[in-house]
Amino acid sequence: MKYRKLGTTNIDVSVICLGTMTFGEQNSQQDGFDQMDYALERGVNFFDTAEVYPVMPRKETYGKTEEIIGNWFKQRKNRSKIILASKIASKTEDDLPWIREGAQKLGFDKKNMNAAIDASLQRLQTDFIDLYQLHWPERKIAKFGKMDFEFDPNDNKWTQIEEVLDNLNNLIKAGKIRYVGLSNETPWGVMKFLNVAKEKILPRMMSIQNAYNLVNRVFDISNSEVSIREECGLLAYSPLAGGRLSGKYINQQPKNARYTLWPRRFDRHHTVRGEKAIAKYVDLAKKYNIAPSTFANAYVNDRSFVTSNIIGATTIEQLRENIDSIDITLSNEILHEIEDIHLSDPNPCV
Repeated sequence: MKYRKLGTTNIDVSVICLGTMTFGEQNSQQDGFDQMDYALERGVNFFDTAEVYPVMPRKETYGKTEEIIGNWFKQRKNRSKIILASKIASKTEDDLPWIREGAQKLGFDKKNMNAAIDASLQRLQTDFIDLYQLHWPERKIAKFGKMDFEFDPNDNKWTQIEEVLDNLNNLIKAGKIRYVGLSNETPWGVMKFLNVAKEKILPRMMSIQNAYNLVNRVFDISNSEVSIREECGLLAYSPLAGGRLSGKYINQQPKNARYTLWPRRFDRHHTVRGEKAIAKYVDLAKKYNIAPSTFANAYVNDRSFVTSNIIGATTIEQLRENIDSIDITLSNEILHEIEDIHLSDPNPCV
Protein backbone atom coordinates (compact mmCIF):
# COMPACT_ATOMS: atom_id res chain seq x y z
CA MET A 1 0.00 0.00 0.00
CA LYS A 2 1.02 3.61 -0.54
CA TYR A 3 0.26 6.48 1.80
CA ARG A 4 -0.06 10.25 1.49
CA LYS A 5 -0.44 13.11 3.94
CA LEU A 6 -3.98 14.32 4.59
CA GLY A 7 -3.82 18.03 3.77
CA THR A 8 -1.30 19.81 5.99
CA THR A 9 -1.67 17.27 8.82
CA ASN A 10 0.83 14.62 9.85
CA ILE A 11 -1.73 11.88 9.18
CA ASP A 12 -0.74 9.26 6.60
CA VAL A 13 -3.80 7.88 4.81
CA SER A 14 -3.73 4.99 2.38
CA VAL A 15 -4.04 5.96 -1.27
CA ILE A 16 -6.90 3.45 -1.40
CA CYS A 17 -9.79 4.40 0.90
CA LEU A 18 -12.58 1.93 1.62
CA GLY A 19 -15.95 3.39 0.69
CA THR A 20 -18.80 1.87 2.67
CA MET A 21 -22.08 3.18 1.25
CA THR A 22 -23.22 -0.35 0.27
CA PHE A 23 -23.06 -1.59 3.88
CA GLY A 24 -26.60 -2.12 5.15
CA GLU A 25 -28.27 -2.15 1.73
CA GLN A 26 -26.42 -4.12 -0.96
CA ASN A 27 -24.12 -5.64 1.65
CA SER A 28 -24.99 -7.31 4.95
CA GLN A 29 -23.12 -6.67 8.17
CA GLN A 30 -21.07 -9.84 7.60
CA ASP A 31 -20.21 -8.66 4.10
CA GLY A 32 -19.10 -5.34 5.57
CA PHE A 33 -16.98 -7.09 8.21
CA ASP A 34 -15.33 -9.22 5.52
CA GLN A 35 -14.57 -6.16 3.38
CA MET A 36 -13.11 -4.20 6.28
CA ASP A 37 -11.01 -7.19 7.39
CA TYR A 38 -9.66 -7.68 3.87
CA ALA A 39 -8.99 -3.99 3.28
CA LEU A 40 -7.06 -3.72 6.55
CA GLU A 41 -5.01 -6.80 5.64
CA ARG A 42 -4.07 -5.10 2.36
CA GLY A 43 -2.85 -1.99 4.18
CA VAL A 44 -5.94 0.21 3.82
CA ASN A 45 -6.13 2.41 6.92
CA PHE A 46 -8.71 4.93 5.67
CA PHE A 47 -12.49 4.30 5.74
CA ASP A 48 -15.14 6.72 4.48
CA THR A 49 -18.80 6.78 5.46
CA ALA A 50 -21.65 9.26 6.02
CA GLU A 51 -24.71 9.71 8.21
CA VAL A 52 -26.98 9.44 5.14
CA TYR A 53 -25.61 5.99 4.16
CA PRO A 54 -26.40 3.40 2.99
CA VAL A 55 -27.43 4.33 -0.53
CA MET A 56 -30.20 4.32 -1.60
CA PRO A 57 -31.25 6.35 1.45
CA ARG A 58 -34.30 4.89 3.19
CA LYS A 59 -35.85 5.46 6.61
CA GLU A 60 -35.53 1.77 7.39
CA THR A 61 -31.77 1.72 6.84
CA TYR A 62 -30.77 5.25 7.89
CA GLY A 63 -27.46 5.19 9.77
CA LYS A 64 -27.00 1.46 9.20
CA THR A 65 -23.61 1.86 7.52
CA GLU A 66 -22.14 3.69 10.49
CA GLU A 67 -23.68 1.08 12.80
CA ILE A 68 -21.96 -1.74 10.92
CA ILE A 69 -18.60 0.02 11.13
CA GLY A 70 -19.19 0.65 14.84
CA ASN A 71 -19.99 -3.00 15.46
CA TRP A 72 -16.79 -3.95 13.63
CA PHE A 73 -14.75 -1.60 15.83
CA LYS A 74 -16.35 -3.10 18.93
CA GLN A 75 -15.78 -6.69 17.86
CA ARG A 76 -12.29 -6.27 16.41
CA LYS A 77 -11.11 -3.72 19.00
CA ASN A 78 -9.03 -1.94 16.36
CA ARG A 79 -10.37 1.61 16.20
CA SER A 80 -6.81 2.96 16.56
CA LYS A 81 -5.78 1.33 13.26
CA ILE A 82 -8.29 3.27 11.16
CA ILE A 83 -8.43 6.87 9.97
CA LEU A 84 -12.19 7.33 9.99
CA ALA A 85 -14.04 9.84 7.81
CA SER A 86 -17.75 10.61 7.93
CA LYS A 87 -20.06 13.35 6.67
CA ILE A 88 -22.96 15.51 7.77
CA ALA A 89 -25.94 15.83 5.41
CA SER A 90 -27.13 19.18 4.10
CA LYS A 91 -30.24 20.64 2.47
CA THR A 92 -31.50 18.62 -0.46
CA GLU A 93 -34.37 18.43 -2.89
CA ASP A 94 -34.74 14.76 -1.98
CA ASP A 95 -37.33 13.81 0.58
CA LEU A 96 -35.42 12.75 3.71
CA PRO A 97 -37.92 13.34 6.54
CA TRP A 98 -36.22 10.78 8.77
CA ILE A 99 -33.02 12.84 9.15
CA ARG A 100 -33.58 15.20 12.06
CA GLU A 101 -36.29 17.70 11.01
CA GLY A 102 -36.26 16.82 7.32
CA ALA A 103 -34.35 17.65 4.14
CA GLN A 104 -35.21 21.36 3.95
CA LYS A 105 -34.10 22.02 7.54
CA LEU A 106 -30.77 20.24 7.28
CA GLY A 107 -27.62 22.31 7.27
CA PHE A 108 -24.43 23.23 9.05
CA ASP A 109 -25.89 25.35 11.84
CA LYS A 110 -24.95 24.55 15.41
CA LYS A 111 -28.14 22.61 16.22
CA ASN A 112 -27.86 20.33 13.19
CA MET A 113 -24.14 19.83 13.58
CA ASN A 114 -24.30 18.89 17.25
CA ALA A 115 -27.15 16.45 16.66
CA ALA A 116 -25.45 14.90 13.63
CA ILE A 117 -22.04 14.35 15.23
CA ASP A 118 -23.47 12.91 18.44
CA ALA A 119 -25.64 10.44 16.52
CA SER A 120 -22.75 9.42 14.27
CA LEU A 121 -20.41 8.89 17.22
CA GLN A 122 -22.99 6.71 18.92
CA ARG A 123 -23.55 4.59 15.81
CA LEU A 124 -19.81 4.33 15.14
CA GLN A 125 -19.11 3.44 18.80
CA THR A 126 -16.18 5.82 18.94
CA ASP A 127 -15.28 9.00 20.82
CA PHE A 128 -14.09 10.88 17.74
CA ILE A 129 -14.09 11.04 13.95
CA ASP A 130 -10.75 11.77 12.30
CA LEU A 131 -12.13 13.65 9.28
CA TYR A 132 -15.59 15.22 9.41
CA GLN A 133 -16.83 16.40 6.03
CA LEU A 134 -19.66 18.64 4.80
CA HIS A 135 -21.39 16.19 2.44
CA TRP A 136 -22.62 18.84 -0.02
CA PRO A 137 -23.03 22.63 0.20
CA GLU A 138 -26.13 24.23 1.67
CA ARG A 139 -26.13 26.82 -1.09
CA LYS A 140 -27.42 25.95 -4.55
CA ILE A 141 -24.64 24.77 -6.85
CA ALA A 142 -24.27 22.39 -9.78
CA LYS A 143 -23.83 18.93 -8.25
CA PHE A 144 -24.67 15.24 -8.67
CA GLY A 145 -24.71 15.16 -12.45
CA LYS A 146 -25.17 18.84 -13.23
CA MET A 147 -22.46 20.98 -14.83
CA ASP A 148 -23.69 24.56 -15.03
CA PHE A 149 -24.10 26.95 -12.11
CA GLU A 150 -27.47 28.72 -12.15
CA PHE A 151 -27.46 31.73 -9.86
CA ASP A 152 -30.53 32.14 -7.66
CA PRO A 153 -30.71 35.64 -6.09
CA ASN A 154 -32.99 34.24 -3.39
CA ASP A 155 -30.49 31.60 -2.35
CA ASN A 156 -29.30 33.29 0.84
CA LYS A 157 -30.62 31.03 3.59
CA TRP A 158 -27.46 29.05 4.17
CA THR A 159 -25.18 29.03 7.17
CA GLN A 160 -22.38 31.49 6.54
CA ILE A 161 -18.89 30.03 6.22
CA GLU A 162 -17.44 31.67 9.33
CA GLU A 163 -20.31 30.27 11.39
CA VAL A 164 -19.83 26.79 9.89
CA LEU A 165 -16.13 26.84 10.74
CA ASP A 166 -16.86 28.13 14.22
CA ASN A 167 -19.31 25.26 14.77
CA LEU A 168 -16.69 22.78 13.57
CA ASN A 169 -14.09 24.40 15.79
CA ASN A 170 -16.31 23.79 18.80
CA LEU A 171 -16.49 20.09 17.88
CA ILE A 172 -12.70 19.96 17.59
CA LYS A 173 -12.32 21.62 21.00
CA ALA A 174 -14.78 19.09 22.42
CA GLY A 175 -12.62 16.27 21.05
CA LYS A 176 -15.38 14.90 18.82
CA ILE A 177 -13.51 15.46 15.54
CA ARG A 178 -9.86 15.97 14.63
CA TYR A 179 -9.92 17.52 11.17
CA VAL A 180 -12.47 18.80 8.66
CA GLY A 181 -13.07 18.49 4.94
CA LEU A 182 -15.42 19.39 2.11
CA SER A 183 -17.37 17.31 -0.37
CA ASN A 184 -19.10 18.06 -3.68
CA GLU A 185 -17.66 21.56 -3.44
CA THR A 186 -16.71 24.16 -6.06
CA PRO A 187 -13.40 26.04 -6.46
CA TRP A 188 -15.07 29.19 -5.07
CA GLY A 189 -16.30 27.25 -2.07
CA VAL A 190 -12.94 25.66 -1.32
CA MET A 191 -11.07 28.95 -1.54
CA LYS A 192 -13.70 30.75 0.54
CA PHE A 193 -13.44 28.18 3.33
CA LEU A 194 -9.65 28.29 3.25
CA ASN A 195 -9.47 32.08 3.26
CA VAL A 196 -11.99 32.53 6.08
CA ALA A 197 -10.20 29.88 8.13
CA LYS A 198 -6.89 31.70 7.69
CA GLU A 199 -8.32 35.15 8.44
CA LYS A 200 -10.33 34.09 11.49
CA ILE A 201 -7.91 31.43 12.78
CA LEU A 202 -10.48 28.66 12.41
CA PRO A 203 -10.15 25.02 11.28
CA ARG A 204 -8.61 24.52 7.85
CA MET A 205 -10.27 22.24 5.29
CA MET A 206 -7.85 19.37 4.69
CA SER A 207 -9.54 17.66 1.75
CA ILE A 208 -12.29 17.82 -0.82
CA GLN A 209 -14.30 14.72 -1.74
CA ASN A 210 -15.65 15.03 -5.28
CA ALA A 211 -16.42 12.63 -8.12
CA TYR A 212 -13.50 11.80 -10.38
CA ASN A 213 -13.02 9.08 -12.97
CA LEU A 214 -12.07 8.50 -16.61
CA VAL A 215 -15.46 9.71 -17.89
CA ASN A 216 -15.80 12.58 -15.42
CA ARG A 217 -12.67 14.72 -15.16
CA VAL A 218 -14.45 17.99 -14.41
CA PHE A 219 -12.24 18.31 -11.32
CA ASP A 220 -9.27 18.82 -13.67
CA ILE A 221 -10.64 22.11 -14.94
CA SER A 222 -10.02 24.28 -11.88
CA ASN A 223 -10.43 22.40 -8.60
CA SER A 224 -7.24 20.45 -9.34
CA GLU A 225 -5.12 23.61 -9.18
CA VAL A 226 -6.75 24.57 -5.89
CA SER A 227 -6.04 21.11 -4.46
CA ILE A 228 -2.37 21.20 -5.41
CA ARG A 229 -1.51 24.79 -4.53
CA GLU A 230 -3.58 24.88 -1.33
CA GLU A 231 -2.67 21.37 -0.11
CA CYS A 232 -6.32 20.39 0.02
CA GLY A 233 -6.20 17.08 -1.82
CA LEU A 234 -8.96 15.24 -3.59
CA LEU A 235 -10.63 12.23 -2.02
CA ALA A 236 -11.95 10.85 -5.30
CA TYR A 237 -15.32 9.12 -5.19
CA SER A 238 -16.97 7.08 -7.97
CA PRO A 239 -13.60 6.18 -9.55
CA LEU A 240 -15.44 3.53 -11.58
CA ALA A 241 -18.36 5.83 -12.49
CA GLY A 242 -20.67 3.85 -10.27
CA GLY A 243 -19.15 0.57 -11.43
CA ARG A 244 -19.71 1.19 -15.13
CA LEU A 245 -15.97 1.40 -15.89
CA SER A 246 -15.60 -2.19 -14.69
CA GLY A 247 -17.39 -3.18 -17.89
CA LYS A 248 -19.91 -5.30 -16.00
CA TYR A 249 -22.88 -3.39 -17.41
CA ILE A 250 -21.89 -3.78 -21.07
CA ASN A 251 -24.79 -5.69 -22.68
CA GLN A 252 -25.99 -7.05 -19.34
CA GLN A 253 -27.85 -6.24 -16.10
CA PRO A 254 -25.86 -7.72 -13.19
CA LYS A 255 -27.73 -8.64 -10.02
CA ASN A 256 -27.37 -6.56 -6.83
CA ALA A 257 -25.77 -3.72 -8.81
CA ARG A 258 -26.86 -0.12 -8.34
CA TYR A 259 -27.91 0.55 -11.94
CA THR A 260 -29.98 -2.61 -11.93
CA LEU A 261 -31.57 -1.78 -8.58
CA TRP A 262 -31.98 2.00 -9.00
CA PRO A 263 -31.51 2.93 -12.67
CA ARG A 264 -32.92 6.46 -12.38
CA ARG A 265 -31.00 7.43 -9.26
CA PHE A 266 -27.58 7.01 -10.85
CA ASP A 267 -28.24 8.18 -14.38
CA ARG A 268 -25.41 10.73 -14.09
CA HIS A 269 -23.03 7.95 -15.17
CA HIS A 270 -25.40 6.33 -17.65
CA THR A 271 -25.40 8.38 -20.85
CA VAL A 272 -25.16 7.50 -24.53
CA ARG A 273 -21.86 9.37 -24.80
CA GLY A 274 -20.64 7.77 -21.62
CA GLU A 275 -21.34 4.23 -22.76
CA LYS A 276 -19.28 4.79 -25.91
CA ALA A 277 -16.35 6.14 -23.91
CA ILE A 278 -16.61 3.39 -21.30
CA ALA A 279 -16.47 0.72 -24.01
CA LYS A 280 -13.28 2.33 -25.34
CA TYR A 281 -11.65 2.39 -21.89
CA VAL A 282 -12.64 -1.22 -21.19
CA ASP A 283 -11.15 -2.29 -24.52
CA LEU A 284 -7.97 -0.34 -23.77
CA ALA A 285 -7.61 -2.07 -20.39
CA LYS A 286 -8.06 -5.47 -22.01
CA LYS A 287 -5.51 -4.56 -24.69
CA TYR A 288 -2.90 -4.26 -21.93
CA ASN A 289 -4.24 -7.30 -20.03
CA ILE A 290 -5.38 -5.27 -17.02
CA ALA A 291 -8.76 -5.80 -15.34
CA PRO A 292 -10.91 -2.79 -16.36
CA SER A 293 -11.67 -1.84 -12.76
CA THR A 294 -7.99 -2.06 -11.79
CA PHE A 295 -7.12 0.01 -14.86
CA ALA A 296 -9.64 2.79 -14.09
CA ASN A 297 -8.60 2.97 -10.44
CA ALA A 298 -4.90 3.05 -11.33
CA TYR A 299 -5.52 6.17 -13.39
CA VAL A 300 -7.16 7.93 -10.43
CA ASN A 301 -4.52 6.79 -7.93
CA ASP A 302 -1.65 8.51 -9.71
CA ARG A 303 -3.22 11.92 -10.34
CA SER A 304 -1.05 14.57 -8.70
CA PHE A 305 -3.94 16.18 -6.81
CA VAL A 306 -5.41 12.95 -5.39
CA THR A 307 -4.82 12.19 -1.73
CA SER A 308 -6.91 9.03 -1.69
CA ASN A 309 -9.16 7.06 -4.03
CA ILE A 310 -12.44 5.96 -2.43
CA ILE A 311 -13.25 2.55 -3.85
CA GLY A 312 -16.46 0.63 -3.25
CA ALA A 313 -17.43 -2.99 -3.82
CA THR A 314 -20.19 -5.48 -3.17
CA THR A 315 -17.95 -8.57 -3.36
CA ILE A 316 -14.47 -9.44 -2.14
CA GLU A 317 -13.43 -10.15 -5.73
CA GLN A 318 -14.40 -6.61 -6.75
CA LEU A 319 -12.60 -5.26 -3.69
CA ARG A 320 -9.46 -7.20 -4.57
CA GLU A 321 -9.41 -5.85 -8.12
CA ASN A 322 -9.88 -2.31 -6.84
CA ILE A 323 -7.08 -2.55 -4.28
CA ASP A 324 -4.80 -4.27 -6.82
CA SER A 325 -4.72 -0.96 -8.66
CA ILE A 326 -2.20 0.33 -6.13
CA ASP A 327 0.42 -1.95 -7.73
CA ILE A 328 -0.22 -0.69 -11.28
CA THR A 329 1.57 2.26 -12.86
CA LEU A 330 0.15 3.15 -16.26
CA SER A 331 2.85 3.72 -18.87
CA ASN A 332 3.17 6.95 -20.85
CA GLU A 333 1.93 5.04 -23.88
CA ILE A 334 -1.28 4.06 -22.06
CA LEU A 335 -1.72 7.58 -20.70
CA HIS A 336 -1.47 9.00 -24.21
CA GLU A 337 -4.15 6.58 -25.39
CA ILE A 338 -6.35 7.57 -22.46
CA GLU A 339 -5.91 11.21 -23.37
CA ASP A 340 -6.89 10.53 -26.96
CA ILE A 341 -10.16 8.96 -25.80
CA HIS A 342 -10.76 11.80 -23.36
CA LEU A 343 -10.16 14.57 -25.89
CA SER A 344 -12.45 12.95 -28.45
CA ASP A 345 -15.38 13.63 -26.05
CA PRO A 346 -14.40 15.22 -22.69
CA ASN A 347 -16.46 14.39 -19.62
CA PRO A 348 -19.36 12.43 -21.12
CA CYS A 349 -20.58 11.69 -17.59
CA VAL A 350 -20.75 14.27 -14.80
